[in-house]
Amino acid sequence: MGFTQRQSAGRFTRDEATAFIDQLQEAQHEGTTTASAEPTARLSAQERAIRSMPAEQLAAELRRRGWTTVEP
Repeated sequence: MGFTQRQSAGRFTRDEATAFIDQLQEAQHEGTTTASAEPTARLSAQERAIRSMPAEQLAAELRRRGWTTVEP
């Protein structure tokens, strides 16, 4: 949505709030949305590395640590 840190904490000036409400109402009237349903999260380097690993490698590591894995 492009909020500043102050705005994301819920602190808007009157003009900012009016502009944002106008933007939302216009988008609703046009049938479009300005925000995704789920916020995008920033992934840590470790999370990115895990997501890039092949499933077989992750399963092997889980089994090594005592977990049980099942293929879909």
